Amino acid sequence: MEINFHKAEKDFGLTFNNIDFLKQALTHRSFLNEHKNWQKIGHNERLEFLGDAVLEIAVSEYLFRNYPNLQEGELTGIRAALINSDSLLEIANRLDLKNYILVSKGEEKELKKSQPYLLANAVEAIVGALYLDQGIKAAEKFIEKQILVKAPDIIKKRSYKDPKSLFQEKSQKFYGITPSYKIIKSWGPDHNKKFQVGVYLKEKLVASGEGFSKQEAEINAASEALEALEKDRKV
Repeated sequence: MEINFHKAEKDFGLTFNNIDFLKQALTHRSFLNEHKNWQKIGHNERLEFLGDAVLEIAVSEYLFRNYPNLQEGELTGIRAALINSDSLLEIANRLDLKNYILVSKGEEKELKKSQPYLLANAVEAIVGALYLDQGIKAAEKFIEKQILVKAPDIIKKRSYKDPKSLFQEKSQKFYGITPSYKIIKSWGPDHNKKFQVGVYLKEKLVASGEGFSKQEAEINAASEALEALEKDRKV
């Protein structure tokens, strides 16, 4: 798979002093198995680790400085909403990262099942790459443009609350019922099992969600239930 990394720079609105950092950020470990000449570039897992830490400190400092009236719990929830996998995947899709990720042909089919995680991790790797290439200011500029612009809307809509907590709060308020969650079905091999979970008010199925863990499926079910609740209080 041929990638024009200078075009990637342009499309991402970035400029690297050392383009190898960007190459590494966009390389999945499976790619190295079939491209031994790429070993000197390496894969992006270490950059993900670094980028995750840079994201957390940059977003934490921004929220601390700009929202002095918010309490610790609120700040934690907002930060999580800004840098969770869904938020990072949204950025990855906006940047069309799927067109630039290097993966092996041998694992490409299998990776499609977990591609959202692969793409979200690549965003963290890009942040790590920027930090190593140009320092914290360059990383913060990218974070501000791609992530922090969403903070005011998240705070206004209170969407930083965990969907399960928010749905429980609203279902108790409107119906006096605490929701419960049950696995509807699961499928796939043990190392890549997927779950469908339903959220219920008493015996009534309100919504369902899928995920690669029970927790993820429950959160997605709660998100679907919140949408249903907004459309029709009779859920």
